[in-house]
Amino acid sequence: MVASGDEYAVKIFNEYSKQQMPSFQLSDDEIKSIFAWVAAEETKAAPVGDSQQNLAKGEGVGQDAAGAGGAAKYVDILLIVLVVVLIVLVVTLVIIGNLMRDVLRGRKDLDGRDVEILEQRFNWAGLYRSPVLRGIVGVLFTLILLYQGLQSVMAVGLTQGYQPTQPIAFSHKLHAGEHQINCSYCHTSVYKSKSANIPSANICMNCHSQIKTESPEIKKIYRAIERKQPIQWVRVHNLPDLAYFNHAQHTQVGGLECQTCHGPIQNMEVVYQYSALTMGWCINCHRETPLNTKDNHYYDNLVKLHDTANNGAPFTVSSNGGTECSKCHY
Repeated sequence: MVASGDEYAVKIFNEYSKQQMPSFQLSDDEIKSIFAWVAAEETKAAPVGDSQQNLAKGEGVGQDAAGAGGAAKYVDILLIVLVVVLIVLVVTLVIIGNLMRDVLRGRKDLDGRDVEILEQRFNWAGLYRSPVLRGIVGVLFTLILLYQGLQSVMAVGLTQGYQPTQPIAFSHKLHAGEHQINCSYCHTSVYKSKSANIPSANICMNCHSQIKTESPEIKKIYRAIERKQPIQWVRVHNLPDLAYFNHAQHTQVGGLECQTCHGPIQNMEVVYQYSALTMGWCINCHRETPLNTKDNHYYDNLVKLHDTANNGAPFTVSSNGGTECSKCHY
């Protein structure tokens, strides 16, 4: 880029005394040693308040999600056990009833009425022909169809849980989780742009020109660069064009962590859409999330007026007009 005369590249090149990024040609063992040293130093220098910082980074989000998933798993197991117990009880009662009937049939002191009661059978054919039963079954069947149809219509355009297969098997669990690479290193515009960009291949090569160069997945990046073709990543989070969303407004101004909307991204081997991303989901967040107005004099009068009119209720995004239609649709 410098050789081509790119203005910005030349400016940076001259600003830093015409220094170029060196190619260290480190071996895999040397790179592992650097990681080990950094990890050891972080352990030594870990402050007392690290747990709170980790929680702010969203590390607690994954643990909470795992805890919730474990609780749900135990509830499912308990329900299965209860159903099995009920089935066993019903079978046991049927067996006991049949045994008692056989015992009574063997007695000779029963009169005609007792024998009639003993030998009576339930009229299943009459029950089947009953117009009342048929009406109840028909109503239930119609209600089930209507419910399923309504659910299908309401789910149009909702893609929560969407988890497409990507052209390169990139693991957020490995990069953001185990190696703790900050999201903004790859998504460089996450704090300053309307959208969080997809990393270009050269960002990948900052590390992978030296690390795991023989990996079949890394070789796909090399091929894309050699052919001068972009990697065809499949978009996971996609809002409709009718809704305006500014990423920097939420991350930089609002101070939201990535996990707030994207879930425990640091634990995802393959990224999926964690949140619903519906209008109701956004509005509920705007209604419940307090605005950080500390040391921002722009909000002083607004907060005073709000506190006077709302008896000290939190000053939320909604209080600042965050639920007005024109905020997102204009």
